[in-house]
Amino acid sequence: MDINLLKGTVSRMLADDKGLLAMDESIPTANKRFKALGIPETEEYRRKYRQLIVTTQGLEEYISGAILFDETIHQQTDDGRSMLAILKEKGIVPGIKVDQGTVDLPGFPGEKITEGLDGLATRLANYAKQGLLFAKWRAVITIGNDIPTPMGIKANAFVLARYAALCQQVGLVPIVEPEVLMDGSHTLQRCAEVTEQVLHAVFAALHHMKVVLDGIILKPNMVLPGKDCPVQDDLEAVADATIQCFMRSVPAAVPGIAFLSGGQSAQLATERLNTMHIGYPDMPWALTFSFSRAIQQPALDKWAGKDENVAAAQQLLYERAGLNAEARQGSYMPVIEK
Repeated sequence: MDINLLKGTVSRMLADDKGLLAMDESIPTANKRFKALGIPETEEYRRKYRQLIVTTQGLEEYISGAILFDETIHQQTDDGRSMLAILKEKGIVPGIKVDQGTVDLPGFPGEKITEGLDGLATRLANYAKQGLLFAKWRAVITIGNDIPTPMGIKANAFVLARYAALCQQVGLVPIVEPEVLMDGSHTLQRCAEVTEQVLHAVFAALHHMKVVLDGIILKPNMVLPGKDCPVQDDLEAVADATIQCFMRSVPAAVPGIAFLSGGQSAQLATERLNTMHIGYPDMPWALTFSFSRAIQQPALDKWAGKDENVAAAQQLLYERAGLNAEARQGSYMPVIEK
């Protein structure tokens, strides 16, 4: 393990008030979003959309790293350039999603476990040879009646830690993503309790697997009430609950926390990140974003699969990334949205 290599990659990913763009949607997820907008669900249209993203002029001003899906690293733009090469030319650090989705956890109804450890060491080594510098693995935790169970949390923490250790062995920075889902009617307080339990379990597992914390990035959920909860707490309450939870559970050795958006609207995700930076200007870790839909959705809606909409869609993508960079500095203002 080359810790200096890992730390160098982390520094690039967290630099200059930029954030990460998650463009690693699986084929079924991408097709689902296309279907909702009447876009053909084909590899060619997925290529067109990824081309729209990576060729957006100035994207590198606000985006330091991009999480890719395996299909994307083999695709080229209309003029024959690889998507991977374009990102590198822009100075955007390329990474790769390596988990293979979730399945039911046997014996634990309502809980999931993430697959993909089989053959992972070989896949990671190959990705490193292709020039990828980091990887991402997502674990999913659902809040419901009597769940998550301690075993459900522990099982997912172990898998995340095993993945992270394998990444570091081949020089890839692991993005560790334990997502407590927004689905449900749970309260803000219940989400805070579960998120803290999950993070304690994850960092205990990382310690046991001898993962070097200086060489990871944590990608957690914000602490939020369930989307069906009748009480939707204000920006300050969400910021306080999230930061207090992390202060109790995330070691200061972790260099950065990059939030997932988790189904939040684009504007609300930005507002909540901004409020954290206003209320807590001196945190032990860099606090940034690793959004997917909260950056992409306005552009995807505008594009709708039509070539004549590409320029306008790219402008929306660029602007949305810029607004989140402002939020990372605590200088975002909702009036800018208009």
